[in-house]
Amino acid sequence: MVEVLLASRNAKKLAEMQRILAPQVPDIRVLGLDDTVPYEEPVEDEPTFAGNALLKARAGLAASGLPTVADDSGLCVDALNGMPGVLSARWAGVGKDDEANNRLLLEQLADVPDERRGAHFRCAVAFCHPDGTELVVEGRMEGHIIREQRGSGGFGYDVLFVAAEHATAGLTSAELDASEKDAISHRGRALREIAPRIADLLADR
Repeated sequence: MVEVLLASRNAKKLAEMQRILAPQVPDIRVLGLDDTVPYEEPVEDEPTFAGNALLKARAGLAASGLPTVADDSGLCVDALNGMPGVLSARWAGVGKDDEANNRLLLEQLADVPDERRGAHFRCAVAFCHPDGTELVVEGRMEGHIIREQRGSGGFGYDVLFVAAEHATAGLTSAELDASEKDAISHRGRALREIAPRIADLLADR
């Protein structure tokens, strides 16, 4: 069994990472922050997704000694000049309240016509190995923001986001099953790109 730490407490993110990494590393076990020694998590004060992902991965490795994966992701809305971006999780305040974030986003876009509601999700995934190796990759998912929340799956802004691949059907990311979302999501794309490289590093040691 190969143990890798994901620097997150989000159960859905843990399950998503396990699903995507397992085909590359069949004996992998993805642990979350609640499965390891408690430590002070870094303040995510970098101006980029990649910078924040590396902060979290380095902190997890330093505290646990385990190879550590961390991601930072967010929603970038065209009409808001790319915001909320790295502030996505705390757009409505430091409490990281998904419902409040979604309500605020709808309010800010209330007068924006449908043709100008373009947006994309962006995700940076960082991997830090005890030997000093660091990897960072990024993934994107293009789409648009709708005017009401729909769906019960996913998390964050998924209830408001329709990916370009599902524009005709109008299905939000929260209305897709796990495999459909993994196939097109920003995090899924980034994880699939980095997974073979993680597998190679783990196999060599």
